[in-house]
Amino acid sequence: MRIGEVASRAGVSVRSVRYYEDQGLLASTRSAGGQRQYTEHEVERVRFLQRLYAAGLSSRTIAELLPCVDSPSQGNSDAALDRMAQERDRLSAHIADLVRTRDALNDLMTAAREYRDTEFA
Repeated sequence: MRIGEVASRAGVSVRSVRYYEDQGLLASTRSAGGQRQYTEHEVERVRFLQRLYAAGLSSRTIAELLPCVDSPSQGNSDAALDRMAQERDRLSAHIADLVRTRDALNDLMTAAREYRDTEFA
């Protein structure tokens, strides 16, 4: 199938499919006329990539995880789980930073309200 059909069936843009190929996350064959050709396997691959992106993973991290999918083994599985744990920890730290930032903003808003209430009372 051609790139437009893969994109449509996977629920992504043609640009996304091209990006995945550029990043080495997806492969295609070329027709004699140079057009990309895909199989049903690539449709499923794009859907899987979308799930990884939705989990907050970067293209680089996804590339590090793909050996677990493409060449399943105990070592590849362990490496993928370790990498996902690192990403989870990174996200948890970012969330904690955001919570601290939100709390600081709430404190500023409370102080501003108190000032307003005493100044204009």
